Amino acid sequence: MLRTPIGRLRVIAFIEGISFLLLLGVAMPLKYFAGMPAAVKTAGWIHGILFVLYLLAVAEVTIRRRLSFALALGALVASLVPFGTFVLDARLRREERADRR
Repeated sequence: MLRTPIGRLRVIAFIEGISFLLLLGVAMPLKYFAGMPAAVKTAGWIHGILFVLYLLAVAEVTIRRRLSFALALGALVASLVPFGTFVLDARLRREERADRR
């Protein structure tokens, strides 16, 4: 799966999506309801690094596979919406299957 640009993007998107959900669903409530701001700081740093890796992976796929502007823009929007990267994965899986043919 890590051999192709799309495979790498799928893996990074999955991990980035989980980090986003943890940031929103665990770290933010800990900060505001339990008075633990360090949770957001730590989760935010991790998510930020993964987000940058995600953007680089989208750029790599866009350049190497000449991804359409619409799909590249969709990938960027998907990273801003909770569960968006998981929805994007279905489309990326189809793209990956089309490459194998």
